[in-house]
Amino acid sequence: MKQLLRLAKDPRAAVGAEFALVLPIFLLFVLGIVDVGRMMWTWNRAEKAAQMGVRYAAVTEMVDSGLGDHNYFDDGLPRGNPIPDTSFGSATCTSSGCTCDVDPCPGIGTFSTAAFDNLIARMRAIMPEIQAGNVTIEYSYSGLGYSGDPYGPDVNPLITVKLSGLNFQPSLGYVFGVTVDLPPFASTLSMEDGRYAISN
Repeated sequence: MKQLLRLAKDPRAAVGAEFALVLPIFLLFVLGIVDVGRMMWTWNRAEKAAQMGVRYAAVTEMVDSGLGDHNYFDDGLPRGNPIPDTSFGSATCTSSGCTCDVDPCPGIGTFSTAAFDNLIARMRAIMPEIQAGNVTIEYSYSGLGYSGDPYGPDVNPLITVKLSGLNFQPSLGYVFGVTVDLPPFASTLSMEDGRYAISN
């Protein structure tokens, strides 16, 4: 009993006890700093992948190839006339196909698997964990384009590439199975070419 009292009063063990109390807090703090850096890196890669995807979509063939092939001159719009907003609404393409969101969507429904796969491959060059189900492509009216364009699609829509359903796993998440859902990422450009399979 005397030895226990003497041990309790001995100051030499105080440093070890304080270190044992502070070490877990210090390690959590360091892991938190590392995880914030990793999360910002993941966030930045997702943003850049969305930007790369929309750039690729703007200069290569449309995923909805029917939309790009539609001739507004055949609909009665004189050659050289701008495409009015009443002639093109908006369409959305996912890995399962394209649908019309706002009528009219002339030529909608001709899904180009090759164009979609090429876009996904370009985005994966920046963020390999992207899956086809994470990507949505929207085509909407921009006011650009004219009937009978001999060099490309009649309509030059705004293209929005959205990236969603991604998550981030912090360091302690590997132990406890915790993940953090990332918000959706999107980037928009107007169509530039819309004809070829290779981008610049």
